[in-house]
Amino acid sequence: MAIRNLSEFVEQSRQKDVSAEVFELESSHLLEVKLNGRVWAKSGSMVAYRGGVKFTRQGMLEQGLGNLLKKAVSGEGTQMMKMEGNGRVYIADAGKKITLLRLGGEAIFVNGNDVLAYEDGIQADIKMMRKVSGMVSGGLFNMRLAGSGVVAITSHYEPLTLAVTPDQPVFTDPNATVAWSGNLSPDIVTDISLGTLFGRGSGETVQLKFAGQGWVVVQPYEEIYFQSGQNGGGGGGLLGALTS
Repeated sequence: MAIRNLSEFVEQSRQKDVSAEVFELESSHLLEVKLNGRVWAKSGSMVAYRGGVKFTRQGMLEQGLGNLLKKAVSGEGTQMMKMEGNGRVYIADAGKKITLLRLGGEAIFVNGNDVLAYEDGIQADIKMMRKVSGMVSGGLFNMRLAGSGVVAITSHYEPLTLAVTPDQPVFTDPNATVAWSGNLSPDIVTDISLGTLFGRGSGETVQLKFAGQGWVVVQPYEEIYFQSGQNGGGGGGLLGALTS
């Protein structure tokens, strides 16, 4: 790698404005939010800011009673924060790749851990998968994002979008599944022979089955999450009784 003098480094790495959009990628791993009002972001994702910005963790009442109940039962859920005011905020999530999607009245589902930020015009609702408690090491919940505005999602490395058709369902590893189209509702399926073949734990036999017409986004990485039940918390049986 070439050695740069200090002025070259500062010039090449400095913040640049190339768009008037609220969300602008400074790099594939760092998002600038031009704040003039309110934006929702993953709690703890702020790496720098300037201007008059107030950060507030998402309140219990703002989550809605249904979302609050799901979080209480499962111990799962991405904590969001409000960013309010006027200024520039720079956010990131463990160096993951950031993808910006503009919704024009559509809805998408995103793995809860992969939601980085969304504009105030987007409605977010927590959804949980059926009969999955204790079967996978994470990814038990997802968020339905709908409305008009831009959302920022993350993935490890470059994501891949697979088409789902009525005659060609798609099966995915829950820990590698990032997002899917709003009209799809995945089923949980198991394959004992798969776990036997690869000699891995029982969690590896769990798959998501996407059937119908739409698409699903996967990443080339199995992201392991930690359930509250694994460290002495709640979760468990009640989760399996909940439906999305």
